[in-house]
Amino acid sequence: MKFTILGSSGFIGTHLANYLKQQSINCFTPSKEYVLSKNENLGHLVYCIGLTADFRQKPMETIKSHVCKLIEILENATFETFLYLSSTRVYLGSNSGNEWDKITVEPTDPNYLYNISKLMGESICLSIPKPTVRVVRISNVIGFDFNSDNLLYFLIKESFDKKNIILRQSIKSTKDYVSIDDVTKMITLISQKGRCRLYNIASGFCLSHEQLINEIRKQIPCDVEVNENAPELTYPEISIERIKNEFSFIPKNILHDMQSLIKQYKEEKINDTN
Repeated sequence: MKFTILGSSGFIGTHLANYLKQQSINCFTPSKEYVLSKNENLGHLVYCIGLTADFRQKPMETIKSHVCKLIEILENATFETFLYLSSTRVYLGSNSGNEWDKITVEPTDPNYLYNISKLMGESICLSIPKPTVRVVRISNVIGFDFNSDNLLYFLIKESFDKKNIILRQSIKSTKDYVSIDDVTKMITLISQKGRCRLYNIASGFCLSHEQLINEIRKQIPCDVEVNENAPELTYPEISIERIKNEFSFIPKNILHDMQSLIKQYKEEKINDTN
């Protein structure tokens, strides 16, 4: 059995490669310069290429990563299965977080560029009449990745480094978070055995910014300010019934993982100053 990870230098790609190697699974991680050949079977191909927090500053690169490079790969690669990594961010503004429900987007709002580009990638994959070409919508991933500008890491860094958190969103805003361990395991299982073509990988419940900050304050005393007229962004509950029924999925305790993450960050910063 062989897995190929495109985008293996990113957060999810790196952890997926490590997980596969721990399971003694053959894992190929080609560089960006690697030239695909139709004669080479890439096995279970996982498309991890993409941009996240910096999509607003790099709109063209975002579209190239989520759509243009995807088309190139699908046209030129040979594989047993193909898995495109999308995001539960596409549910922003929708009434439901079920895989089978309609998605709402607003093309005049630059904040939706990421969602629209991911949905375009999804549409390309799902238009291919092969049941082994699949899509996963992944929630906000928790793991030790403090080079990221995503919200959770921002909150922890601000609380420890500056003793003060300034929120640009309402403290009542909510998101779903999922452990990187759950993500790597589910990607591996879905790639090999998935019976459906579209899956959510999430914890199944949302946490507010206020809940996150309260967890942080258990270890790091800090002040909190919220910008005046800060918008409240809320996502619908992300359904995980499909992976629960098919793979007996039980998500890890996110708040427990978060406490471990805060502890790791504190220890790393303290060691850096010694």
